[in-house]
Amino acid sequence: MEVCGEAENGKETIEKANALKPDLIILDITMPVLSGFEAAREIRRTLPKVPILILSMHESNQLIGEAKKIGVQGYVTKTQVGSTLLDAVDKLLRHETFFPEPIPPPESAVQAV
Repeated sequence: MEVCGEAENGKETIEKANALKPDLIILDITMPVLSGFEAAREIRRTLPKVPILILSMHESNQLIGEAKKIGVQGYVTKTQVGSTLLDAVDKLLRHETFFPEPIPPPESAVQAV
């Protein structure tokens, strides 16, 4: 694998993606200028076949659902990066998806019936 480009914000990510046309794009959700989700939406319009992987510190079913709605093919949390990033990249390059199992609610949110 070879890193063909890096960007400091969402706007630069879109510009570099369109110029470099990479095999895979890895985005953080929290970026300056445009968020990773906003960048992913734009990249989906201009490069619809390039797989996008979200790499984020946020562990949230809602954010994973939003990523799926945008058309992102994978989501890896930074706490799991060491054990899952290469597997996620491999799956996305084989045109598969990679998403974590749904995060269970906290114990205090579970009510007995």
